[in-house]
Amino acid sequence: MPETDRMKIAFVYDVIYPYVKGGVEKRVWELAVRLTGRGHEVHIFGMKYWDGDAILIRDGVVLHGVCPARSLYAGGKRNLGEALTFGLRLIPHLGRYRFDVIDCQQFPFFSCFTAKSLTTIKRTPLVITWHEVWGDYWYTYLGRSGAFGKYIERLVYRLTPYVIAVSKTTSEQLVSSGGKDMIRIIPNGVDGNRISAIPPATDRSDLIFAGRLIREKHADLLVRAFALLSKEQPALRLLIIGDGPEREPLLHLVQECNLNDRISVRGFEARHDDLIAQMKASKVCVLPSTREGFGITALEALACGLPVVTVDHPANAIRDLITEKNGFLSALSAEDLAEKMRDALAHHKEMREACIVTAAEYDWDRVTVESEEYYRSVIAKTGSAHGRL
Repeated sequence: MPETDRMKIAFVYDVIYPYVKGGVEKRVWELAVRLTGRGHEVHIFGMKYWDGDAILIRDGVVLHGVCPARSLYAGGKRNLGEALTFGLRLIPHLGRYRFDVIDCQQFPFFSCFTAKSLTTIKRTPLVITWHEVWGDYWYTYLGRSGAFGKYIERLVYRLTPYVIAVSKTTSEQLVSSGGKDMIRIIPNGVDGNRISAIPPATDRSDLIFAGRLIREKHADLLVRAFALLSKEQPALRLLIIGDGPEREPLLHLVQECNLNDRISVRGFEARHDDLIAQMKASKVCVLPSTREGFGITALEALACGLPVVTVDHPANAIRDLITEKNGFLSALSAEDLAEKMRDALAHHKEMREACIVTAAEYDWDRVTVESEEYYRSVIAKTGSAHGRL
């Protein structure tokens, strides 16, 4: 690639894949690796999860550990101290470099203000990628204190005209909440070729859930629905993969329902390929979340040929992926979720091909090219390039 076409790109997010596994960090990592492979210089600024120097090069991507890794949650809620510390400690690390463009993930908010101040000083375009919009959900999450979270979220809306939303649902929520009305939708992706080459795990399950164990994911609802369904089909097996503040209550619920022999609860897999192998050894993926900005796990399940059962909720962007050919939408009740799980199990073989076809539309390489083109358009609009600063 000619030097004039080469971009110097920074991603900002407090957690880094694969040290922490989640949808946002997975997106940042997949884009970073592929943009590096296309000849660009890519940096990720997050918390330091590794031993040794603060700067680490992994697969050609430059990782910057701006502060020691801290717990993301405190008392079952996102850790405000962690977010503030990361935002402050980001200043000297990000500030010592010049980039063509900085893509800052909207959460945990305070890093967006740091990125804005530094990009203003250095005349660098700032892109903010939105994964979800909480709006009035802040009151559910924090009670009266939610007014502060909602106010900060609205301030972030105004930091830059260059906005990416990862789904149609997120874009619509931004607009309805007073955000930008000119938003570029660039979805998350999936590596279909890699997934197709991974063999199924040897231990089989009928139903699988994978995700962070927080209240909004409703793994507890899944356990209650499974308890109903297993009365009809006692040989069913459910595998729950994940970790988080709801893990212990979930284990207690499994024991209370006397389902220890039919429900297995595991932490996140050390290797992503192992998660895919577990999906391919199952029949149906169930993700009863009421708050998803996109849902990479659902997309990966579809790529494995698994129909997806999810909740029909306005803040759940997994719905954007689901059609009558590749999954089922449930009400937020154990009874209806059990019914949709029953339907998915009955029809999973005939739905397999439609699931894979849906996932093929979200190839990571295609998403990377779209992101690359968007970054170039932003740079062209601002007349910015690191070589001219």
